[in-house]
Amino acid sequence: MDKHSSPSGHSSDPSKETLTDRQGHSITDNQNVRTVGSRGPTTLENYHFLEKITHFDRERIPERVVHARGAGAHGVFEAYGTAGNEPVSKYTRARLFQEKGKQTPVFVRFSTVIHGGHSPETLRDPRGFAVKFYTEDGNWDLVGNNLKIFFIRDPLKFPDMVHAFKPDPLTNAQDMERFFDFVSLSPEATHMVTFLFSPWGIPANYRQMQGSGVNTYKWVNQDGKGVLIKYHWEPLKQGIRNLLQKDASEIQGQNFNHATLDLYHAIEQGDFPEWELCVQVMEDGEHPELDFDPLDPTKLWPQDQFPFLPVGKMTLNRNPEDYFNEVEQAAFGTGVLVDGLDFSDDKLLQGRTFSYSDTQRHRVGANYLQLPVNAPKNRVATNQSGGQMQYKVDRAPGQNPHVNYEPSSLGGLTEAQSRGKEHEPLVEGHLVREKIERTNDFGQAGDTYRAFEDWERDELISNMVDALAQCKPDIRERMISHFTQADADYGRRVAEGLATVSTDDSTTVQPKHDPAVEQAEKRSRETDGY
Repeated sequence: MDKHSSPSGHSSDPSKETLTDRQGHSITDNQNVRTVGSRGPTTLENYHFLEKITHFDRERIPERVVHARGAGAHGVFEAYGTAGNEPVSKYTRARLFQEKGKQTPVFVRFSTVIHGGHSPETLRDPRGFAVKFYTEDGNWDLVGNNLKIFFIRDPLKFPDMVHAFKPDPLTNAQDMERFFDFVSLSPEATHMVTFLFSPWGIPANYRQMQGSGVNTYKWVNQDGKGVLIKYHWEPLKQGIRNLLQKDASEIQGQNFNHATLDLYHAIEQGDFPEWELCVQVMEDGEHPELDFDPLDPTKLWPQDQFPFLPVGKMTLNRNPEDYFNEVEQAAFGTGVLVDGLDFSDDKLLQGRTFSYSDTQRHRVGANYLQLPVNAPKNRVATNQSGGQMQYKVDRAPGQNPHVNYEPSSLGGLTEAQSRGKEHEPLVEGHLVREKIERTNDFGQAGDTYRAFEDWERDELISNMVDALAQCKPDIRERMISHFTQADADYGRRVAEGLATVSTDDSTTVQPKHDPAVEQAEKRSRETDGY
């Protein structure tokens, strides 16, 4: 027996780690509530039980509407000091990029987008790739996905898109007919679904996938000149790997947490994943020579015209100490930029910039930025205070605590000096509700289809046929039309595939007959009750 233990198993050494409640009171019995006699009833003054159970009842916070299932890790970003072969200062004055070898701590959260918090990590879905840089000038959040484009270009459509992709409000099950009903009436999604239903829709894990900022941003230099920017994370030593549907289904049957565990164990074993951050740079403007609008998030910028310029390397080298504190409560927003980085007029980016931070205030609380995983490493001084769970007031050294407003002559906070000339793009025009002029919804989808290898095209057609077979005829016809406009072979192969399988030819929405539902009953074993 341990010399520090008593026969009852309780520690007799007060220096040993012992259980307390949230008030710091030592707990000597964590097995039994206090009752009148051994059989009850229970008394109301069971303070330890009441504190324990009421906290348990509240230990979950609202799940993210999107990106609910996630994994995360800490690491470091090391700047190259250059953008390709040129000094990075030509394009941006952001200090984290300027000096070769300069290191900035980061926290990264990977995720699946549509599915719930405990859903399998083998499901077909874009993957989130969000990076929080704790820079000397405050936090910068680079929030994106593994795929470099998106389904829509206007934020007004985002709630409808998510509703269509999420479970049916009656059956609480996801439905491909709902998915393709929305997609078939949103032709700009053709490029994205071409990627999603190919092997690129199921990355092998989080380590071996690319990342992208998706939206168009700006960089601003010392002179206030802005350029358009696309961000890309490219895996270094670990490479890029995707799964076929049959392999993903097999893995799901063995372990539906495989990607989270892959990341965790790789870091624990010292096999630290690395990504190179590259940017594409384009002069600010409309670029009429292109057949698409550079602000359109459904489009790729051609690499032969706008090459990837490496600007730094990220290494993930430390796992979280607590999943809830660091991964679940981590909060990202596309509006979190530092000096030298700026917004473009990308409509979807403008909508995300409001929505992302707003949802964190609802989900985590008004003071979510005081949590360690979200708090910047540099000094914070604001005139904002109050709200649930505030545990400090963000004052500057020497600030008059009586003054929580600005301007003031009584020792309050003052405005900072600008580090460079303000970026002042010219904006003029009528307020309208219109699409961008160069939609070109199908051109790049066809380019992507033709760029796939044969096995990727085969997998795309197979997955698309399986999904569209569940849809009513007019939805199938619209999707075949979109694919045909992208590439004649693409549309023909999907149509031919659908002609060989059983399809749902009903003209009205009705509950689907899923073979798995019937198999569960047929393959089950009958038994007597107990």
